Amino acid sequence: MASLKELKGRINSVKSTQKITKAKQMVAAAKLRKAQTAAEAARPYASRLADVMGSLASRIVVSENSPKLLAGTGKDQVHLLVVANSDKGLAGAFNSNIVKAALTKARELEATGKTVLFYLVGRKGRAVIRRAYPNAVLSMFDTTDVREPGYAEAERIADEVVALYEAGKFDVAHLFFSTFRSVLLQQPTEVQIVPVPAPTAAAGGEGAVVEYEPDEEEILAALLPRYLKTRIFGALLENMASEQGASMTAMDNATRNAGDLITKLTIQYNRSRQAAITTELIEIIAGAEAL
Repeated sequence: MASLKELKGRINSVKSTQKITKAKQMVAAAKLRKAQTAAEAARPYASRLADVMGSLASRIVVSENSPKLLAGTGKDQVHLLVVANSDKGLAGAFNSNIVKAALTKARELEATGKTVLFYLVGRKGRAVIRRAYPNAVLSMFDTTDVREPGYAEAERIADEVVALYEAGKFDVAHLFFSTFRSVLLQQPTEVQIVPVPAPTAAAGGEGAVVEYEPDEEEILAALLPRYLKTRIFGALLENMASEQGASMTAMDNATRNAGDLITKLTIQYNRSRQAAITTELIEIIAGAEAL
């Protein structure tokens, strides 16, 4: 049985940890509001851009002369998995869920005879993927020097992915991130980003007469890189909101667990102290009777 001094030390240690988790929870709650607002504000723009591309794509016949980001290479042998994680921990299963979804997809592709490569964003999750696929990590994008990844980082990621695509390093690219649903729910998501899937035209646009100048293929060639950057930017925003939501939930659970542990240790401390006092009284009484 632990001594009273050891129990007192453990209680003080858990109380210190509880203060840290409580502070981390409050910080995550403050950051969550901003991140959630940014993620929700970006969704309508991405949706409208997809509608415009759908309208354009419905007017052309995809062929070898179409923009490469839309037409593809004509093959689907080599798949690049772009895995977007964060650089910080203490966020529950946020990063591990994204990595798990990517590894599941990789095994499914390998089972069909495909070649799998990885493009890793953020530090968390790198170790797991590199252990599972030590020779398949094509490139890594570091965001440790960035306070909050934004559109500039999305542009750099998109430009690097497009450069790898044009160099013939892969045929199809999939993006893995976490979609923010609520503080308690962050959903791992996978979308194909290269070649850009031809979006369907908006249902309300049927029958509308729209003339494009220049022609549709030229406009698509200009819009496709912007769409790719917007898609990656939206994924980074969703990740930031999901990370703060997961961190807030994890720190709340840790604070509650610390409180429960403090209660148990305090009870154990009081019982041990009472037992020690009782033992001392018995010894005093026994000594008095002996005299």
